[in-house]
Amino acid sequence: MTRIYKLVSRADWEAAEASGVFNGAAIDIADGFIHFSSAEQVEETAEKYFVGRTDLLLVAVDAAALGEALKWEVSRGGALFPHLYAPLPVEKVVRIDSLSIGADGLHDFSNILQ
Repeated sequence: MTRIYKLVSRADWEAAEASGVFNGAAIDIADGFIHFSSAEQVEETAEKYFVGRTDLLLVAVDAAALGEALKWEVSRGGALFPHLYAPLPVEKVVRIDSLSIGADGLHDFSNILQ
């Protein structure tokens, strides 16, 4: 099973849980797809776009469960990133973790990524 990850604010995720679907954060809606990262990419994504944010959740999804709406496309540094061209049903989520900030000022992913 290949897990992919979405960094999302607690408020955005609570709204998704209330409605049953996550339509994406503002940047996802503007770009026309929901941005995800692989386990190897998510820490860099957090550093690049979410440094200092204390309200983040790490949402994990089985990539295969998303079917053909999930595309792996060239993005940052020429790497393939997972992009979901559909809303994310909350029942597809396999794990949700709160992210804390470590002593180095970066989000702590220890004991979370599988």
